Amino acid sequence: MDTVTQQTWIVLAVVVVVALIALTAWLLYSKRQSHRLEQRFGPEYARAVDEMGSRTKAESELKTREKRVEKLNIVPLTPPEAARFDQAWKALQASFIDNPKGVVAQADQLVRELLLKRGYPMGDFERRAADISVDHPAVVDNYRAAQAIAARDLRGETNTEDLRKAVVHYRALFDELLEVSEPTREAMPARRIEVHS
Repeated sequence: MDTVTQQTWIVLAVVVVVALIALTAWLLYSKRQSHRLEQRFGPEYARAVDEMGSRTKAESELKTREKRVEKLNIVPLTPPEAARFDQAWKALQASFIDNPKGVVAQADQLVRELLLKRGYPMGDFERRAADISVDHPAVVDNYRAAQAIAARDLRGETNTEDLRKAVVHYRALFDELLEVSEPTREAMPARRIEVHS
């Protein structure tokens, strides 16, 4: 009887030790995941925690965003495409004094075109902002601020300074999204140089 009791205690102790090791490993993994998400998303991480009401729900949402964006074919612009977008922005900005309300709408439209060209889907605004936050968390707040001002403008609740701020916010996102791919060069085949002695 003592042998059975002793074996039971040994088995029980091993199970407890294994459970503690598993719990510790899970806690470390969870902490690393939280830190990784916090580092990647920056202020968007805190915003998600506030919005979702819990760290667990926010982290689940941020991981879902990452998985969704991984499946997208996000591509950099070619130099000619980037130049075309840059010219369009300069023309838009130059007309601000004459038409501030129109420029805000044009800025929104140009940002949407740029997002589409890069490969972002054009769902509703919150979905676009969530997708952008994965690769551009530092400027997604600019996009939200610009959209909020544009919505207030539609209700007639803005002044010229508000509209200027909206354009500045759109510009921050626009600049971030204006990534350019390096042109690929055809590699010259290596030639064998013969040395005559």
